[in-house]
Order: sequence, then structure tokens, then C-alpha cells
Amino acid sequence: MALKKEFVLVCLIISVFLLESGILKAQVQVATFGKNINYEDVLSAKFKKAEPVKWIQVNTNTDTWKVDGKILKCTGLPIGVIRSENEYENFIMHIEWSHQEAGGNSGTFVWSKAQPGENRLPDGVEVQMLDLEWVKLNTRDGKEPPVAYVHGELFGVGGVEITPENPRGKRSKSKENRVLGKKKWNTYDVVCVDGNIKLSVNGKFVNGITNSSQKRGYICLEAEGAEIHFRNIQIIELD
Repeated sequence: MALKKEFVLVCLIISVFLLESGILKAQVQVATFGKNINYEDVLSAKFKKAEPVKWIQVNTNTDTWKVDGKILKCTGLPIGVIRSENEYENFIMHIEWSHQEAGGNSGTFVWSKAQPGENRLPDGVEVQMLDLEWVKLNTRDGKEPPVAYVHGELFGVGGVEITPENPRGKRSKSKENRVLGKKKWNTYDVVCVDGNIKLSVNGKFVNGITNSSQKRGYICLEAEGAEIHFRNIQIIELD
């Protein structure tokens, strides 16, 4: 009997350690937000099979994310991500976002393994979401970074390689500035097919990549130091 109690105690201690270290966080559901939409329903315009998207904790805190009516609010801290319950390969994602702070930084990752590295962010292809004022707050040698960086730059991270459509080094920059400033809503439509991505910003396609070395994985939402809100997330899986 004493041996059994000792075993239970050891298991509890190990569980506490794993929770504190973040290893078990990935098993916890953070929020149910957005819709998974069947492609056949899109064609028929019935949408009877739409299912909610479940978001799973990876390495942020339980109070980092909060569903408030039709808005998913992210405090931005600690830096890290949550992931979709399911993995996706070929899909279209509609996502609307609004930074609440000047120079706010965030993004969404597609085709990710959702396993953070030393910098707390995972691999995959990142779709950048930066507030317009980021360039003014992050001058380098007296020069502002290109404004194309803030709205929908696409790039591989964590060892994922891509071919940029509009090269800025290894990244692909948007060819037209269409993003709106803080506390205004921006719309991204992200088309991901066979390792290729096309990105529409506020109703116009302005960026893309091809030949991603990773073509299947989770969708991640990023907390990166600033409050950001998301709404109207819709994921349409394609055959």
C-alpha cells in the first residue's frame, strides 16, 4: 500500500514538473474559435458541415488568449503560439486581425510542426502581421525598414525553405502596401496548395511563395509581445 502511495506521489511530482516546464501545455485546449468549412459546402452554399476550430496550447499561458464574443483576444505575452487541433495540407484560410498597439508584432504560421525552438516560435511558413508604425519604431542605422515588411511578408522559419515570389533576401515581400493601422481590421486570405502560397491583403493578392519544403502541418497563431485581436477565422480544406 505504501509503495502505491509513493508511486502516485512520484507521478504527481513529475506531472507538476512537466506542466511548469511547458511540456504538457500542448495538450490543453485554449479556445474554440473560427470554422472548418467543407469545400463541397462552399460549392453548394449550404455550409451545413462547418465545424468549430479548436486551438491547442503550445507554449503561451492560459490567460494569453481570451474569446470575447466574436473576437479572439491575445495579450501578446509570453511570446509563443497556439495551434489548430488538426493538421492541414491544401486549404484556404480567411483571417481578420487588428493590432491594438503602435508597432505591434504578430503573425500566423502554416504547415507547422508546432514545436517551438530556442526562440519560442515554431517552424513552418510565417505570414507576417505587423502594425504600420513598426517601421518607424525599428529604424536601423537611421533608416526605416521597407513598409512592405509589415503587411504579409512570407518566409520560411525553423529550417523550412521557400522560393520567394517577390524576393527580399530569402523572404517574399508584398508588392503593394494595403494594410491599415492599429485598431483597424485587416483581412488576409491565405491560399495554400501543394507547397505554394498566395496571399491577399484586404481584397487583393499582393504576395506569394512556391516550393515550400514543408507542405503539411498545423496552423499557429502567434503572441509576440503586443496585444492583437482576431476574428472571422474560416478554414476551407481542399482535396
